Amino acid sequence: MMNCLQSWPEPVVRVQSLAASGIRAIPERYIKPPSHRPLTKIDFSPPQEANIPVIDFQNVFSDDQRLRDEALRNIHSACHEWGFFQVVNHGVSHELMKRTSEVWREFFKLPIEVKQEYANTPATYEGYGSRLGVEKGAILDWSDYFFLNYMPASLRNPNNWPATPASCRELVAEYGHEVCKLGGKLMKAFSINLGLEEDHLLKSFGGEENVGACLRANYYPKCPQPDLTLGLSPHSDPGGLTILLPDENVAGLQVCRKGSWITVKPVPNAFIINIGDQIQVLSNAIYQSVEHRVIVNSNKDRVSLALFYNPKSDLLIEPTKQLVSDERPALYPPMTYNEYRLYVRTKGPCGKTQVESLKSPRPCSEC
Repeated sequence: MMNCLQSWPEPVVRVQSLAASGIRAIPERYIKPPSHRPLTKIDFSPPQEANIPVIDFQNVFSDDQRLRDEALRNIHSACHEWGFFQVVNHGVSHELMKRTSEVWREFFKLPIEVKQEYANTPATYEGYGSRLGVEKGAILDWSDYFFLNYMPASLRNPNNWPATPASCRELVAEYGHEVCKLGGKLMKAFSINLGLEEDHLLKSFGGEENVGACLRANYYPKCPQPDLTLGLSPHSDPGGLTILLPDENVAGLQVCRKGSWITVKPVPNAFIINIGDQIQVLSNAIYQSVEHRVIVNSNKDRVSLALFYNPKSDLLIEPTKQLVSDERPALYPPMTYNEYRLYVRTKGPCGKTQVESLKSPRPCSEC
């Protein structure tokens, strides 16, 4: 990594500490420009419901060809038209999902000095953090997080994971294993729907043992002025695909759909799946990543878990040859994921600026 990524440009302030201090106005560095704020004060009860597709995943590999074809068609439609969908009956234990979410909530309730032992740097992002990007003076998001590497196994170091609560490391290992299996199944479904061999996309990512999976536990503290800031600025995910375990009790994720922000209402025991930039590149934009953001709440905090399923960092990613033709030429140049994500680690989240700039430069916009 570049030298500029070895340290944060300014002292790191934990958002949780700000929220707990009882302030009634947020510091200026968290106030978004008017065009990037939620348009109005958000009424969080009940949250606006979005009609993002909900897919019964157990049918994807059914012996019943009719059920299988229908499930695959639904996934293709969701990827092509939305870039987002929810999956139920996905094979991951509901109890494991609940326990893992709860253990991270317990972690974020620990005293700051305990969490501070895991403070991260931008060199790897692994550990306890409160900002993305290293630009000095950047407007920050209202959130803290814990980021850790899970795959490939050579990068996995449980000693870097929280030792408290006592069950955290064990649950992270089990949760990561099960959700990575789901990621592999999703990659097979995407490959089939794109007319490729079912293992094509997984091989493009380096194979099952070499994919780069990482987990980010997100903590969005209560905010006294949620209409002025965001928990996470508009962005598309730079990796392959994201498997999100949302907070079922507090809506927060918003998806940009035809120029409007739609608040997603989580389905119980479902994962929210979204396409990342690397799948957009590999599919030659048949499937496209979608801008999304996170709003915050004045009354409740939120915890969500995002597992990012990414290519092996040093592999060249480029449009799949079978999806390139004279009528649809390759839209993106070859680039390793390491090269690609360096932009995000430097600039922080900024719409779809990066992936679109590979075709033709455009300014960062909210939606």
